[in-house]
Amino acid sequence: MATPRLSGIALMLTMFAVQADELPPPAYQLAAHDADIPSTVLFAIALQESGIRVRGRLLPWPWTLNIAGTPYRFATRQTACHALLQALARHDAKRVDAGLGQTNLGYHGQRFSSPCEALDPYRNLAVTAALLQEHHDATGDWVLAAGRYHRPAGGAPAARYRAGFSQRLEHLLVSFEQGTPP
Repeated sequence: MATPRLSGIALMLTMFAVQADELPPPAYQLAAHDADIPSTVLFAIALQESGIRVRGRLLPWPWTLNIAGTPYRFATRQTACHALLQALARHDAKRVDAGLGQTNLGYHGQRFSSPCEALDPYRNLAVTAALLQEHHDATGDWVLAAGRYHRPAGGAPAARYRAGFSQRLEHLLVSFEQGTPP
């Protein structure tokens, strides 16, 4: 599997990465608006799920896969798609997560027209936002919704995720309030 070459590729992330004048970035604002959720919640989930350090900043990476517990990041959507199809041929789909929100293809693959559509950043954010809204409807709380997003069955993994998400969300809110990139 591949690790992204960061020169030049980071420029492509402008729609999906933090810009000082628009926080959270426009793609997150749009998907959050359409699902009626806070854009900071969606951005915090993406950072938690697919974040990678680029030039000293944590940014969500759209071509991230998690295959059987191991994360992989790819330089292009095409290479990520190829690896995703290979992973699905070798593993149960419940062991494969894809995209900015690391959507599990075993449980939510039907939300995409094809497996590789999960690597379309806009579509992945839309699905992530819809799932978060569904979990929020059930819990009434964004932190609990995030825990259910990560692990609907709950337990210690969901509790650890909630703790990390809460910390990340708090950091984002302070950063956005101060007008500084996270």
